[in-house]
Amino acid sequence: MKFQELFWHKPMIHTRRRQQGTLFTLPVVLSMVALIFIILCCLLAPIISPYSPTEQNLDQSLVNPNAQHLLGTDKVGRDLLTRLFYGGRTTLLGALGVVAVSVVIGVPLGLMSGYYGGKADALIGRICDVLLAFPSLLLAFIFVAGFGRGLGNAILALGIVYVPMLVRLVRSLTLVEKNKTYVEAAKSIGFSDVNIMFVQIFPNCISTITVQITLDIAYAILDLAALSFLGLGVQPPTADWGAMLDEGRNFLLQSPLLALAPGAAIVITVVALNIFSDGIHQYLEPLQRKLPTFQKLEKQEAKRKAKEAAKA
Repeated sequence: MKFQELFWHKPMIHTRRRQQGTLFTLPVVLSMVALIFIILCCLLAPIISPYSPTEQNLDQSLVNPNAQHLLGTDKVGRDLLTRLFYGGRTTLLGALGVVAVSVVIGVPLGLMSGYYGGKADALIGRICDVLLAFPSLLLAFIFVAGFGRGLGNAILALGIVYVPMLVRLVRSLTLVEKNKTYVEAAKSIGFSDVNIMFVQIFPNCISTITVQITLDIAYAILDLAALSFLGLGVQPPTADWGAMLDEGRNFLLQSPLLALAPGAAIVITVVALNIFSDGIHQYLEPLQRKLPTFQKLEKQEAKRKAKEAAKA
């Protein structure tokens, strides 16, 4: 069999029909609208705002909201709304970077651990156990202390911290999938292990991994904001929601919007992502969330007993 056929054969995706839930429920739609609005504001920041996020104007220091500055200015005269938009770009791109690092490392390790088992599974499992023994932020602090401050190092540190949970998730999915008929068929045809893991098994795990990734983005936003708040992430004068929250906490009485605006942006984004992730989960796996009521279970049990009595 040719090399190309072993590695680029069309995946034998499991096609068992399953009941799907409703995706466009009211909470999911509202969360999608909020996320789209936030993303558009961040992407179109240079068009929406006429101000620079880093240019200082001490004459406009701590100005209250007005027609020129809708949310006011910070201690060095920078427009708060502009920095909120540009800070969102930094935070969201950083969160995507964290998830990308965890996926690039965690998915292959999870597939190998679940597929091969044995010593490889034991070694990867022990490494994950060691990483999970530390609180996530404490472990991120340790990595940042070793790598150095900065957004790139914070993304790398958090990406490594998120790897163990993703490895365990992919491993559990692989353990289920590798015993199914289509995997045995792929082995009998002569497909390589790499083809079976990444072309045959992985596509059947994407739905569950997608839900986990969406949740991880929300967690990454919180963790990146925490690192920036403590001065370990984004460094001045770059705009970031966590760094803006740290700058604004010193002026809560004089200008509360300096802290409330980035705090509200973080809360709204994280809540919207959590609701959206929950909606995706209900759509892909509705039977895990929509459990029957006790009354329905009692009726089903009564019908079963009636059928048994009729047969007797």
